[in-house]
Amino acid sequence: MSYKLYNTAQGIYLSLLELTDAEELLNLRLRNRTAHQQFEPLRSEDYFTLESQRQLINQRILDSQQDSAYMFGIYLLSGELIGQITISNVVRGVGQFADIGYFIDHEMQGKGYTSAAVHLILGYAFRSLGLHRVQAAILPHNNGSRRVLEKNGFQAEGLARRFIRINGEWQDHRTYAILAEDFLPEGQESL
Repeated sequence: MSYKLYNTAQGIYLSLLELTDAEELLNLRLRNRTAHQQFEPLRSEDYFTLESQRQLINQRILDSQQDSAYMFGIYLLSGELIGQITISNVVRGVGQFADIGYFIDHEMQGKGYTSAAVHLILGYAFRSLGLHRVQAAILPHNNGSRRVLEKNGFQAEGLARRFIRINGEWQDHRTYAILAEDFLPEGQESL
């Protein structure tokens, strides 16, 4: 199923990743392996193979069919894959919330693409998925990611001690969240 979300002013779109995207996703991960290592879990060598990326995409396709996760590629309007953004751990019932995670090619950072992608995925999460809350957890020293979240209306909620194992060590994470009623459509600013 092809599903795309556009921000033509920023020059990007999001598209649900499909098996045909596995090679491009692998190349993106390989290009950014060293630059992103300080923010990522340690990965085995076989993670950086075409077969592993196919398995990951296939699992996320199944997850989306079960309404538990949605993995999008971040693309330039030219069609070049420059990042990935995922809504995961979808909770229904009385919770209606999910986690957000993303990464962008290190050569594309600082150009507003990640902020635009987060805004697009929030619109999808709140309007299409009907979620009430989207949350994120980032390393306290990840200032770029903090700025992306704050630009999109996320509020800091606290510190989760030794929350996720990153780069081989249990590390604290700063938690952020945004509620559906806090989300502003494109072009509107908070007062």
